[in-house]
Amino acid sequence: MTPHYITGYYENSGRDICLLKEFLQKIVEEKQISVNLHQGMEVYISEEIGDLIKEGEIISLANSKYILVEFPMNSVPRYIDEVLFLMQNMGYQVIIAHPERYRFVQEDIEYAKQWVEKGCLLQSNFGSIVDIYGKEAKKTVKKLFKLNLISFLGTDTHKQGTIYTIMPQIIKKLTKVISEEKLYEITEKNPRKILCNENLEFRR
Repeated sequence: MTPHYITGYYENSGRDICLLKEFLQKIVEEKQISVNLHQGMEVYISEEIGDLIKEGEIISLANSKYILVEFPMNSVPRYIDEVLFLMQNMGYQVIIAHPERYRFVQEDIEYAKQWVEKGCLLQSNFGSIVDIYGKEAKKTVKKLFKLNLISFLGTDTHKQGTIYTIMPQIIKKLTKVISEEKLYEITEKNPRKILCNENLEFRR
């Protein structure tokens, strides 16, 4: 579960998310649903991230060294490299959410290449391949797949009755762009490494 953390807007504290996760897990178990829940958040990049991590406001994915970060859609913050470097120095493996949706990546794929070269991992959205976020996002995610830059796929689900209802269509589209082996890697194998807090060796 990865609710947003945006300073000044969605300040879902790490402590509250952990408590809510435990509460929901109990409900899931009472209903005999075989699902294990894990806490996390999608952190909107800011210059305060380092302090927020130390204060426990921002948490990683499933208590691992992996942390999910989101950028502005239309502009490149001047401090991106500085903050990414800071989180890496703190021992975190940064995962950048849905790079195909950022206009500056759509205009210049080199941004994504440089993030990976600097040790970051990329997570695209399932829905991008079926035009949910527009034609440019669809075109860009195909480029990212072709360059083998994607390590994870996420649903980016915000409400019921959305992405999961068209998952068969999405999988069909994906298998025309990437191999079934690659699809397994970025939807099963790599995410399990997060849950087990294992190193993910990225290979292009």
